[in-house]
Amino acid sequence: MNAIKDRFLGLLKDSGEDGLPAQDDEFRFYEMTEGQTASSSDPARWLVRSQAIQAADIPTSPALSRLTALWEADPIMASMSARAVERLGPLLNFYSVPAQREIIQQDEVGDFMLVLLRGAVSVVRQQDNGDNLVLANVGPGEILGEMSLLDGGPRFSTCITQSECEIAVITTEHLEQAINAEPHITARLIAALARKLSLRLRVVSSRLGGRQH
Repeated sequence: MNAIKDRFLGLLKDSGEDGLPAQDDEFRFYEMTEGQTASSSDPARWLVRSQAIQAADIPTSPALSRLTALWEADPIMASMSARAVERLGPLLNFYSVPAQREIIQQDEVGDFMLVLLRGAVSVVRQQDNGDNLVLANVGPGEILGEMSLLDGGPRFSTCITQSECEIAVITTEHLEQAINAEPHITARLIAALARKLSLRLRVVSSRLGGRQH
């Protein structure tokens, strides 16, 4: 996983300015923080998770069109043009997931990230005292699990489908393939994800810090 992280950083260094649009003040947060430790060194494989949550394949073409439209409307992900998303399409998988399924679990070491295409997901963190803190309720266009995908660290929270959802999935293996097949597009994608992570981490740190005072 460290080798993958190094390749990500190399792509970012080589990519230069990506022309990312300015970040809108309205964005939601979820999934990541600093200084967390994993409860297990074994990553949560998407194949195993998809079977556990009864994820079902959905047609690629309409799902890819939906992803393109959602990213075009996102101030940061709009850096991924329709052509860029189309070229990454073969490396994505699309699924329908029933309601009340844990698509991501707190403290697992994940090897995949998700983009919510339809439906609603709650992001919940179990606190040290056993209480569950709802960090966010997110809708279409939100990205879940990208931090662990990029750095190999543990999940900060659990993501639970609140309705039947449609999702796009990209795994570590997919990203490795993308780096080789579409390095410039992949660099643009990772740059956008890194910017989202930085901004969301500021919000998470602020909100969790505020609850401690």
